[in-house]
Amino acid sequence: MSDFPEPPFPDQPQDMPGTTAAMEPRPDHGEDSYKGSGRLPGKKALITGGDSGIGRAVAIAFAREGADVAISYLCEDEDARDTARLVEEAGRKAILLPGDIADAPHCRDIVARTAEEFGRIDILVNNAAHQDTFNGIEEISDEEWDYTFRTNIHAMFYITKAAVPHMSEGGSIINTTSIQADDPSEQLLAYATTKGAIHNFTAGLAQMLAEKGIRVNCVAPGPIWTPLIPATMPSEKVQQFGKQVPMQRPGQPKECAPAFVMLASDEASYISGATIAVTGGKPFL
Repeated sequence: MSDFPEPPFPDQPQDMPGTTAAMEPRPDHGEDSYKGSGRLPGKKALITGGDSGIGRAVAIAFAREGADVAISYLCEDEDARDTARLVEEAGRKAILLPGDIADAPHCRDIVARTAEEFGRIDILVNNAAHQDTFNGIEEISDEEWDYTFRTNIHAMFYITKAAVPHMSEGGSIINTTSIQADDPSEQLLAYATTKGAIHNFTAGLAQMLAEKGIRVNCVAPGPIWTPLIPATMPSEKVQQFGKQVPMQRPGQPKECAPAFVMLASDEASYISGATIAVTGGKPFL
């Protein structure tokens, strides 16, 4: 038996982008379990989508490993303040950066503010994403398609381009792709397409930045229990979420964080252009 929650889950519709407090069961970000071991001492990190879900778990882990953390998020102020509190309780500095990364000037602004506050950027985690579900291509508006791409892949380009001048040899960029890049769901056409683009962006960028000594990798989660799920998926999907993978349950955000820590650390000095799948047993090819 797993110690982690398994489906079926209660019906729990939310409005986008969703909040942690309204979820049942409450996601586990490692608040009470993650123990740091000094793997990121003095590092300066910028995490998009750092308010909740995978981003929050990574922020907690980074802070407990010794990093200061800038938290970029859309509008979920309560979640973001709670994440900042957890970072500060670990003895590290937290910066809150609200706003929409679908806007290119905002992308450049959050990088500039992070570099100003921290003096440099050692780790960039491009994690924020938008998704919605549709049963047919005719249901996907031009505006929805455009916004998904601007949030999920265009922002990754703008933020990374702005961040690289503030990074030095030994820096690490980690992009959140998805098992959807390899095994797309028909109801997530726009989202899955952007995740395939992120996978390719990571592979190409790793080669481009190798001469600067900056590593670029990605993490490909499977079904992870975050506010995005009840806020964007039909009720029947939410209730059985995670049942489709061999472990027959969704992953908790804290189960993704160790992959990000490893890729961010100096121990991963020869790892670049790689994808780490966190998928509950579902192969990522």
